[in-house]
Amino acid sequence: MGQKKMQKKKGKTHIIVVGNEKGGSGKSTSAMHIVVSLLERGSSVSIIDLDSRQKSLARYIENRQIYADQHNLKLTMPDAHVLMGTEDGTSQEMEQQDEDNFSALLDELKTKSEFILIDCPGSDSNLSRLAHISADTLITPVNDSFVDIDLLAKVNPDSYKVEKLSLYSEMVWEARKARAMKDRGTIDWVVMRNRTSSLNAKNTRRVHDVLTQLQKRVAFRYVAGFGERVIYRELFPKGLTLVDFKNNNHEKMTMSHVAARQEIRRLMEALKLPGWSKVAIAAAE
Repeated sequence: MGQKKMQKKKGKTHIIVVGNEKGGSGKSTSAMHIVVSLLERGSSVSIIDLDSRQKSLARYIENRQIYADQHNLKLTMPDAHVLMGTEDGTSQEMEQQDEDNFSALLDELKTKSEFILIDCPGSDSNLSRLAHISADTLITPVNDSFVDIDLLAKVNPDSYKVEKLSLYSEMVWEARKARAMKDRGTIDWVVMRNRTSSLNAKNTRRVHDVLTQLQKRVAFRYVAGFGERVIYRELFPKGLTLVDFKNNNHEKMTMSHVAARQEIRRLMEALKLPGWSKVAIAAAE
C-alpha cells in the first residue's frame, strides 16, 4: 500500500504515536481520522502498524483502497507498513533485532514523510516501548469509563481522588526520560477522551474531574475526542472517515455526520501539530 502521489518532504518529520495498553479505546479509528485529516491538508504521511496480529489500522487502509477502486473514488492514501516483532533468539537478541528493524524503517520513512503515525497494540511490547520513546506527540485514547481511567491511575472508590499512577503512566514517564537522554527531545502527551455521551451523567462528570486532576500530576494534555456515534464504526468496512465525505458522492451528510466532523475539527486544533492552523483546516474542508 502506498500513497499514490507522495508529497516531497518539508523539514523535520513529526512522529505521532497512538498508544494505549487496553483494547477497544478507538485507537485505530482515531488514528485513521488524524491521518486523513493530514493527507487532505496536503501533508505526506506514512503509518506503521505495530499490531501485527490484529492489523486494525492496516486493514482500515486496505478497505479504503478496495472501496476507492470499486467506486472509482480519488481518496488520499498514506504510505502504510506493518512491522512485526522478532520471535527468534534470546530475549536480548530479539530486543536488539526489534530496535534495528524499527530504527531502519523509521529512518527510511523520515526521508519522504512530513508525518509518521505509529499505531501501537493494546498490550505492552518491546516495539511499543520503542515507539513511545520516538514520539513527538503521544495520543492515548481512553473511553469515558473508570475501567479505562485505571490504565492511567488508581482512583479511590469513595473520594474519586487519584491515589497512585498505573503501569502505563509509569511507562510513559520512563519513555520521556529515555527520549530526553537520547536526543534531548520532549514528548507532548495528549490523553483523548473518547466515546463520550451527550448526557451530563454523574459518571461523566467524575471522569472529567479525575482526568483534570491527572493532567497536572502526570503532565499530559487532556482533550475531547470522539463521541459515542455509530457512524465512526460503520465507516471501517469502507475504509472511509468523516473527512472524506466531501469526496464521496455515494454518501449523504446527516446531522450525526456534521456533529462528528466538528469533533474531528476540534481534535485536530487541540493536537497542535506542526503547521496545523484554523486556516489549514478551513482549506481542507
